[in-house]
Amino acid sequence: MEQLQPKKLPAGKVLILLLCLAVIAAWWFETPTGLLSKADAVGYAVCHRIPARSFSVDGRPLPLCARCSGMYLGAVAGIFFLFIRYPRRGGLPGWKASIPFLLLGLAFAGDGFNSYLHLFPGIAGMYQPNNTLRLITGAGMGITISAYLVPAFNQTAWREFDPRQVLTGWRDYAGLMAAGFITASLIFITWSPLRYALAWVSVSGVILILTLVYSVIYMMVFHRDNQAAGWKDLWLALVVGLLTTVAQIGLVDLARFTLTGTWGGFSL
Repeated sequence: MEQLQPKKLPAGKVLILLLCLAVIAAWWFETPTGLLSKADAVGYAVCHRIPARSFSVDGRPLPLCARCSGMYLGAVAGIFFLFIRYPRRGGLPGWKASIPFLLLGLAFAGDGFNSYLHLFPGIAGMYQPNNTLRLITGAGMGITISAYLVPAFNQTAWREFDPRQVLTGWRDYAGLMAAGFITASLIFITWSPLRYALAWVSVSGVILILTLVYSVIYMMVFHRDNQAAGWKDLWLALVVGLLTTVAQIGLVDLARFTLTGTWGGFSL
């Protein structure tokens, strides 16, 4: 009886996988040593990392500022909540369902603009900014990102997806909001091991969001949308998304370090 031979990956897919590993390795070896320093290098690509506007752990700022920490923690919690509760729902929130997210977005933008005004001497702004507000409004924005990114991914990736809106009632909203805000609020606990863990969850959120976005773009551009029956069918799209994500982070890191000469955050 003839034995079945394991399928070999096409050369193009092997090349993409090796390229992804090479880019990750290059970024890893060219960034500062130490696990938290690697997290800092991810945050360095997307965040100003101003120490005064960041929470800290053991006397050093977290990899992301308070606002970005809230945003990515909220987004990670929201993404996992929606993928677990409704794994393949692909309907985007309608205009009425989008009102809470519009308000969260306005709060994020308003508090960010107010904080920006305080960078300039002599300008009082609308109110005194603080890291608590930055974290809360950031978490709201992260929740909003998850509410649109997950259904966009589902309706692009799956051969058969549930066309219903990802949020269909107040319980869905309550669960999503609770997941995002509670996860982000854990950062108020000053226990060092927890803050280290949240530091890694937040920077993982950067990688997760960009990987999902670039995976969707890849599937649409190369006409591979609506072909996957399961997650194993998405490995190439996700690898391409991860490759693009790490390349982007690395290029921004390089540009910023070339301009500033330091891996530290901006100084007020």
